[in-house]
Amino acid sequence: MKKILSILMLFAITTTGVMAQTVNRLDPSIFPSPEKGYKQVLIEVPFSKNDNDKKIEFSVGKVMEVDGCNNFGLVGTLKEKNLEGWGYTYYCFESKGDVFSTMMGCPDAPKRNIFVSGKSELVRYNGRLPIVVYIPEDMEVRFKVYKTDGEEYFANEVKTKK
Repeated sequence: MKKILSILMLFAITTTGVMAQTVNRLDPSIFPSPEKGYKQVLIEVPFSKNDNDKKIEFSVGKVMEVDGCNNFGLVGTLKEKNLEGWGYTYYCFESKGDVFSTMMGCPDAPKRNIFVSGKSELVRYNGRLPIVVYIPEDMEVRFKVYKTDGEEYFANEVKTKK
């Protein structure tokens, strides 16, 4: 009997912990439908008590075959927009797919497939709201999560002689 009671107690504690971690997610259907030639992507991250100690860096691009020695970037513009009536932010990346690169000569370097992206964007981490991005259909979004240890540092004042 004690064994069954112990198992039931453990189950109740585990279930309560899982229920406490449940977070209501924002319904992405409130955002506009993508325009022709575009798709809507969501960056969703788990909620944590330390959301304020994190940032998300995301970039839009596509995998391309390029030479073996130059640096490449995607020409495009990321626009931040406001969802009227809701106050939520979403992003639109506009690009014709043009690429810029350095111009080093490297005829012997083998070709490589890399993710060529536009300028990255650094935004707040929020486990309750997705980051909504509209991008051309042939592109994708990649992101990184940065976390701090929570420590704050002070800048030094520069003393000028009068």
